[in-house]
Amino acid sequence: MNHFAYPATLVPDILDGGFVVTFVDLPEAITQGDDLADALHQAADCLEESIAGRISDNELIPQPSPASQAHYLVHLPAQTAVKATLYNAMRQSAMSQTELAKRLNSDEKEIHSLLDPYYVSPLSRLEEALHIIGYQLVVDCVPNAV
Repeated sequence: MNHFAYPATLVPDILDGGFVVTFVDLPEAITQGDDLADALHQAADCLEESIAGRISDNELIPQPSPASQAHYLVHLPAQTAVKATLYNAMRQSAMSQTELAKRLNSDEKEIHSLLDPYYVSPLSRLEEALHIIGYQLVVDCVPNAV
């Protein structure tokens, strides 16, 4: 199952004020914010950029580590989480974009768009692509932690 809530560490920035944010599982993802709310907002943007970069660079997207009480959980936006799930599913199944396009009665350009974190794709099409690979999209909502 793909869960995209990553533990982040917020450390007070003694010199400049605010907080520095790092992620346990994504060493490249570092940001900061002027206060707690801003740091968490910046963390969400940073997380999304980190995952988008990993998709673009064809790198592994790690599963999140368990969070401790010292961490804040930062959630990937839904559209990006679904695209990351499709990306992970394709990697795990070793299905090429060409093969997925064939099975979707589509072309590779659409598959590229389905995987592009910056392109807004129809949820129904993402769900259909996941189904072809053997996955079912399940939506779960949780109350805000902060």
